[in-house]
This record gives sequence, C-alpha cells and structure tokens, in this order.
Amino acid sequence: MELICMEGLPSFQRARTDSQLLKDPRVLSNLLRLEEHYMLRGGSPYFQCVQKEIKPYMRKIVAYWMLQVCEEQKCEEEVFPLAMNYLDRFLSSVNIKKSHLQALGAVCMFLASKLRETVPLSAKKLCIYTDNSITVQELLEWELVVLGKLKWDLAAVTPNDFIEHILQKLQLPKEKLELVKKHSQTFIALCATDFNFAMYPASMIATGSIGAAIRGLELSVDSLSSEALTRLLARITGTEVDCLKACQEQIEDALRENLQGMQSSTEHSSSSKNAEDVGPTSTPTDVTDVNL
Repeated sequence: MELICMEGLPSFQRARTDSQLLKDPRVLSNLLRLEEHYMLRGGSPYFQCVQKEIKPYMRKIVAYWMLQVCEEQKCEEEVFPLAMNYLDRFLSSVNIKKSHLQALGAVCMFLASKLRETVPLSAKKLCIYTDNSITVQELLEWELVVLGKLKWDLAAVTPNDFIEHILQKLQLPKEKLELVKKHSQTFIALCATDFNFAMYPASMIATGSIGAAIRGLELSVDSLSSEALTRLLARITGTEVDCLKACQEQIEDALRENLQGMQSSTEHSSSSKNAEDVGPTSTPTDVTDVNL
C-alpha cells in the first residue's frame, strides 16, 4: 500500500465555480430579480428613523472590526458583505443600544460563515474577538433574535454573486481574470464598510467595482474605450449608465480616501516604532495592491 503525505494539503476543499451555471442566462436574471428583496427599504437611513443611539461612524467602526476578523480567519470573500447585509437589515427594523452593536456584528459573521464557509467561524472564537464582552450563550441567544427579525431569510444576494457572471461576459485576458476578480472583491469589501453604498443594488456595486478594477489596472476589453466599457457593463446588468458612472466614481473615491487614511496611519506609527512593526491592512485582499 502506498503511503501519501497529506501534510502539505489544506484540511478542507472549497467548491469550484460551476461553468454551467455561469453560461445559463437565467441565473443572472434570477439574481437581478432577487436582489431588490434584500435591499434596505425606505428613503431615509435607519440612523434617522429607527436607531436612537447608533451613529454612522459607529457602524463604520464595527464594520472594520468585522472585516479584520474575516481577514484573520481567512474567510471566503462572500462572508463579510453578507454579514453586513444582515447587520443593515436588522438595524433598519430594530432599535438597539450602542453597547450591543459589536455583539450584533459577531452574530452576523457567525450566520454568514455558516452559509458561505466550508468550516464556519466558531461561537467561542467570535466571543474571544469581542474581548469576551459577550458569552457563547449570549451569542447563541442573539443568533435566534437576528434570525427571527430576518425571518430566517439568509440567502441574500450580494455583489460577490455577480462578479463571475459579469467577468465571463467580458473578453479579458485569461491571465488577468483572477487579478480583476481580486481587485473587484477589494472594492466590494470597502463598499460594505461605507453606509453610503448600503442603498445601492448589489449588481450596481459589483459592476462599478469591476469597472473601477479594469480602469485601475489599465486593461483593454475588446479595444473598447472607457465610455464604451461602461455602457457594456451597464447593459450586462441592466443598470443606468449615468448611475453606474456615479457609483464607480464613488467607489474610486472611497478607495482613495481609505489609502490616504492608511498612509497617514502608517506615518504616525512609523514615528513611534520601526516600520517593520506596522500592522497589516484590514481588508481581505489588501487595498495597497489596488491601482487608481
């Protein structure tokens, strides 16, 4: 019997993309139809009409914390945007205390990882990430509350669900596909941390992220001009061209602001300790690799 050393192999395997699903136009059509069901309702942000203590900057703080947890635990790229979808949907209907916001964020990651991860995040590990401010029992109790308010409807459509469908309709060089996908996922993660994008359809964020990634990488798609590429992307997802342009510009501005904030933070850290001690970035795909 031949002995095979398994030490170098991962402990679990993730499913590959199903090419047949990407070729079937009904899948993209269904995603576009379902995405509206998981968008926030109402014209006013929940900070104004539902929440009394929660402010926009508090959401951003807990979002960056959630993002860092997902990065350190090497979660699938879909986990963080899905968790933020749960968080926003819950906050749009239930008024909570600001002291409960981190617990809510932990529960949303817990649920999202169960749906999108091969090996979900453990309740005990998430409690440790909150500096044990909540117990495992409290996390499980919160889980039931969130599930009840979301009516157990967890299969939300996120921008990540559209990436493969859009990319396979573009004539991009095969060796650049993964890079464009990686950069697009970075943009989507940044959008999830910013409430200004919470009211946008998932397909628009995905399309704008891909457009911004292609432009940043200075890639050519069938020798199309930037304007023609935008029209093509808009046609794929049925998005208004002007709305897509505005979304893409807003995404690029968000990245630029994030990079400037990281640079300022690094300079501040370097003045007090050696450069090699500066911590890593807090995005799953490292925004420092993205070009504008």
